[in-house]
Amino acid sequence: METWEWIVVVAAIVAVLILAAALVRIRQRRSHLKERFGPEYQRAVADHGVGAAESRLTDIESERRDLSLRDLPPATRDRYLDEWRNAESRFVSDPRDATRAAERLVVRVLHERGYPEEDDDQRLVSLVSADHPDVADRYRHGQAMLESVDGAESTENLRKAMLDFRAVLEDVLQGTRTAA
Repeated sequence: METWEWIVVVAAIVAVLILAAALVRIRQRRSHLKERFGPEYQRAVADHGVGAAESRLTDIESERRDLSLRDLPPATRDRYLDEWRNAESRFVSDPRDATRAAERLVVRVLHERGYPEEDDDQRLVSLVSADHPDVADRYRHGQAMLESVDGAESTENLRKAMLDFRAVLEDVLQGTRTAA
């Protein structure tokens, strides 16, 4: 073989090796994001496609790393649980107000833990999903139940929202559980 033929063969081998390394890296990244974000990964892929979803989740993961989250002291957790019981006890007399109070309580806990105070609930929930993967769906479901209140099923929807918000509150009060 001539020299130029050897150069072409070596270049082809190098290109194949680079491509193989890139594919391995993409699979590792995808596996990491699936593990870290759980159901939020599937939701993002369904909404944005694989490439855009993975880019978005990588950005969220990076933004989450920049947050300074703190666990709440036991007295603060107890105070929030007392507020929750108060909202729950009002459910019978005013289910809509009690459910809205429960949602506001969850948001206050998130802010006190160190999540950003913004108007964009979806971004907040996405940041939370980096630490609490199952919470994002429960929170969104609770919001949907709260917003869909009309007609005969309204109290049942509010009850479901209360259950979702309680699950979110309990999970977030547990503290930071960063996925791998």
